[in-house]
Amino acid sequence: MSNNIPENPIEENVEPPEVKLTAPKLSEVESTWLVVAKNRRVNRDWEALMQRYPENTRRCYEDLCTTPTIRQPGRVFPLKGKAYNGAWEYEVTKGDRVFYVPDKEQLKVVIYYAGKHPSPAPIP
Repeated sequence: MSNNIPENPIEENVEPPEVKLTAPKLSEVESTWLVVAKNRRVNRDWEALMQRYPENTRRCYEDLCTTPTIRQPGRVFPLKGKAYNGAWEYEVTKGDRVFYVPDKEQLKVVIYYAGKHPSPAPIP
């Protein structure tokens, strides 16, 4: 009988800092930006959005891979306020949002929230 108790049980609950975001099927975009989820929970929420709105999430994914810092009035815009420094919001549907932080130096987008539109916006 093996004893599979981890040396440090707290390590089991630690989420990795980033997880490669699940790409939508049928998405063949020439990616300039690497798109990642902040952790597995965010990627799971993204996958749930893909199940509900495949066309909208495909468009969102393609925009984040190519032009995450280009404003689209009413759909894509940076958040205001000190707490949201560098954060952007993407309206996937009327009631669903993706919040992310683009890093221009690394050409990487970190999604930190995907799901129902919260009020107020989540802080990165």
